[in-house]
Amino acid sequence: MKYRRIIVWFRNDLRVHDHAPLFSASENGAELIPVYCFDPRMFSRENLGFPKTGPHRAKFLLQAVDNLRSKLREIGSDLIICQGKPEEVIYDLAVELQADAVYFSEEVTSEEKFVEESLEKNLWKKGVKTESFWQSTLFHLEDLPFPVSQVPEVFTQFRKECEKYGKIRKTLTTPAKLRFPDLNRSLGDLPDMSTYGLEEPESDPRTVLVFEGGEEAGLRRLQTYFWENDCLKDYKQTRNGLIGADYSSKFSPWLALGCLSPRYIFEEVKRYEIERKKNQSTYWLIFELIWRDYFRFISKKHGEKIFMLQGIKSHVDKWQTDEKLFWKWANGETGIPFVDANMRELNATGFMSNRGRQNVASFLVNDLGIDWTWGAAYFESQLIDYDVCSNWGNWMYVAGVGNDPRENRYFNILRQAQNYDKKGEYVRIWVPELSSVEGFGVHHPHELSTKDLKAKGVSLGASYPHPIVKFKAYL
Repeated sequence: MKYRRIIVWFRNDLRVHDHAPLFSASENGAELIPVYCFDPRMFSRENLGFPKTGPHRAKFLLQAVDNLRSKLREIGSDLIICQGKPEEVIYDLAVELQADAVYFSEEVTSEEKFVEESLEKNLWKKGVKTESFWQSTLFHLEDLPFPVSQVPEVFTQFRKECEKYGKIRKTLTTPAKLRFPDLNRSLGDLPDMSTYGLEEPESDPRTVLVFEGGEEAGLRRLQTYFWENDCLKDYKQTRNGLIGADYSSKFSPWLALGCLSPRYIFEEVKRYEIERKKNQSTYWLIFELIWRDYFRFISKKHGEKIFMLQGIKSHVDKWQTDEKLFWKWANGETGIPFVDANMRELNATGFMSNRGRQNVASFLVNDLGIDWTWGAAYFESQLIDYDVCSNWGNWMYVAGVGNDPRENRYFNILRQAQNYDKKGEYVRIWVPELSSVEGFGVHHPHELSTKDLKAKGVSLGASYPHPIVKFKAYL
């Protein structure tokens, strides 16, 4: 249908490349008004007192929206920035600006679905059309080899069927020029952190990478990791690292906000395989993108269940709700150095390695027996790469209420430390009070003698906490 004026409502798709609503609206030939709405509900406080969107995540989002405005200006357009509930604000804008239609990306989880369905309902009453587009995954919803209701519960089956029978669509071209009308109104300013009661996070020199929000930074990271530093060929061997910029691609923050398209990454991997090297590592990066798809389709299949304590297995367990224990974990004060180091990195930078995430999640759930949804909510607040489906899917997985065929996802922390931080280098970065303890001893200081610890300037219970779990739990 031909429209005179279309609002393109940006959500977790903050880019101009491979953007289905933007491409479709530009092909329509209509005047096009891009809009981003900051929803105050995304910054509300959780029951445990921390914000739903914490400082690191908020800063990355603000940078991404700012860069989106710049990218739109490059192609003759601009971005209206507003604040409020999108189902009300976008509706008011559509009426004010006499838009014929609103285009947007389809989401899958309850809060996001509530917003888009409420908006559609409101606009329908005014005769304003809506069109939603599926674009968050590598495999398009319509190209899956099974209906969503029959998405396999086990990842391996999902992956094999998608690889065999699914297809990956080509990326959409970026519009060369957009028609942006003269609106004779303010386009709105980018809010600052204080708008939502947040303080600007301090940059930490220990961060693995200086993460900057936005499409430009995401494309630059891909260029650096694939083409300049030539790291993709070793990805499978290095991806479980803990220190440095290039042990993994670290595309996840830009994927989470849609600053990078998964299909664009896929095409760049294929180009790399032709121009540089094709091996297990190049396949493994695509494998990880399929994992991301899997969690999204599982979330669409199971709906609200992914946020419930019993998960999609409807498995009821006795979880502790001990806030004192939870905060020891959250603040990196458990007395287990490998856990504390990872949590401190998260709090200081908004990022943590995949290996670290598995370990700290397992510790909270399996060693402390704390309600897994508390951990998932804390990650939601802190992670710059928070993706609702991957985050809650992975936490369900570790808690044993997801779709893992194995019953027990227990991680032996010391064995993991032995495998991934044998010399203790990572712990010394993030737990400096133990930096004088040599070798693997830094992972179990409570087993060293008081005399040895004193010589190193360490006093358990004073400079570093006693472990909150007895050490024998790891033997």
